[in-house]
Amino acid sequence: MEGGGGGEAGEAAALREALRLLRIEPAAAGSSAAEAGGAAPCSRNVLRKRRRWERVLAARRRRRRQERERSRARRDGGRGAARRHSKALAEQRLLEARASGPRLCVDLGMADRMSLKQPASVVHGEQSRCAPGPEVCGSLVNVVLIISWKETSRLASQIRRLYGANRQAEKPFWLYLTEFVVGSLIYEECFRMNDGFSNYLMDTTQESYLDLFPLDAIVYLTPDSENVLEDIDPKKVYILGGLVDESIHKKLTLRRAQEQSLQTARLPIREYMVKAVNTKNYHSETLAINQVFDVLSTYYKTQSWPDALKAGVSSGKGYVLPDAEK
Repeated sequence: MEGGGGGEAGEAAALREALRLLRIEPAAAGSSAAEAGGAAPCSRNVLRKRRRWERVLAARRRRRRQERERSRARRDGGRGAARRHSKALAEQRLLEARASGPRLCVDLGMADRMSLKQPASVVHGEQSRCAPGPEVCGSLVNVVLIISWKETSRLASQIRRLYGANRQAEKPFWLYLTEFVVGSLIYEECFRMNDGFSNYLMDTTQESYLDLFPLDAIVYLTPDSENVLEDIDPKKVYILGGLVDESIHKKLTLRRAQEQSLQTARLPIREYMVKAVNTKNYHSETLAINQVFDVLSTYYKTQSWPDALKAGVSSGKGYVLPDAEK
């Protein structure tokens, strides 16, 4: 019984405290409750205090909401200022690279080489020499177009990743897209897939790099070269063939460079990495253009080929650093 009495006393105390916070006298509340029980209206005093308390609560809610909005605006303003500052620094670094190098060029004249190996009759549209008939030739043409479109889309995606990484780099390159022909498939895909592509800080031109730079300044990077790239010279222009790494075109970039009497070089993958054991016995030095850039950018920053190759050569290529193999 004592426990029951204590509980009732506690409830009464809590009720009095609640009424006090509402600034309503217990006697008035009791009278109001009695009147309510008898379906009588509350007293004017109780109603006035209730309305006053409701206004106080509404004002507090408004103040809290306004304070949250001001706080959010301050945070957003701070982040916005930080983003603007970061953007300005990135643009400054890119413009410095434009003035003093190093320079990196993606040769999009290679983009039209990305297609399925098909019979010469399909390439030239000579359906009369296609033994199975014109229907088969038409199907092969469609397959070629699909493969070419998919590879071009991948290349446009790699260009986006390359540009994004270069923009964030502490020591960026100045980028060129050469033979970037208006209306071509790669032109359309770059604008379709990359938001703000027209605002990228780089040079795009329909001209060839041969028309832009002296021959002795050009180094064409190809995995088939006999020459090893030992260092990055800011006075040189490094050319990447615009091919996706999924489509292996043996020695295509090397032949192109040799036909144009250009210097060639390859990344020092064999010199610093070892072949990893894998079930498919697959080992490839052919990298996507954004992976090649990751290697070059990391080396230019760290002057360490092991660090650079670790950054750009994925384990899926079948090569690892000696320490990683252990």
